[in-house]
Amino acid sequence: MEYLLIFISAIFVNNIILSQFLGICPFLGVSKKVDTAMGMGAAVAFVLTLATIVTWLVQTYVLNPFGLAYLQTLAFILVIAALVQMVEIILKKVSPGLYQALGIFLPLITTNCAVLGVAILVIQKDFNLLQSVVYAFSTALGFALALIVFAGLREQQSLVKIPRGMQGMAIVLVTAGLLSLAFMGFSGVDGGLKTLFGLD
Repeated sequence: MEYLLIFISAIFVNNIILSQFLGICPFLGVSKKVDTAMGMGAAVAFVLTLATIVTWLVQTYVLNPFGLAYLQTLAFILVIAALVQMVEIILKKVSPGLYQALGIFLPLITTNCAVLGVAILVIQKDFNLLQSVVYAFSTALGFALALIVFAGLREQQSLVKIPRGMQGMAIVLVTAGLLSLAFMGFSGVDGGLKTLFGLD
């Protein structure tokens, strides 16, 4: 039940983009079409889950035992950058089709603060490895959900006449704010589930 709560909370209640405001760059930049949003969402899900596993292992078995916890941010950035490069090289050799499909999304993930944010949040929340994997994967699903819904809204906006003063980034930011407000409607769900299943 605990894992279900982590899953629901990470996707809806504490959405990485709409509640914690991490990963805003790809959210605004790669959300013009649903196809590209889906590609970015899939790439982030893969890399975020893998990066969280590796950074959790680095923190638990390298940084903590040797008293190097103060190097966490630097170590995590290096691990994530190396991991993305490694995934890119392996995909290029093993699956050229998938590599072409992901295209520019893989290098963009290196600078996506959501990946680093989740890796640090997992350590701060003191999750074990399985909880970390569930949290990372569900956070990535929440990221993809927000990105795809937002891309759908932006595609619909191209079909309507928008007042001149609201065109461009203005209407994009207003739409993002309204979507964030919509997701705030889930804010009591995790507390309600905890009470329902007696996990308080």
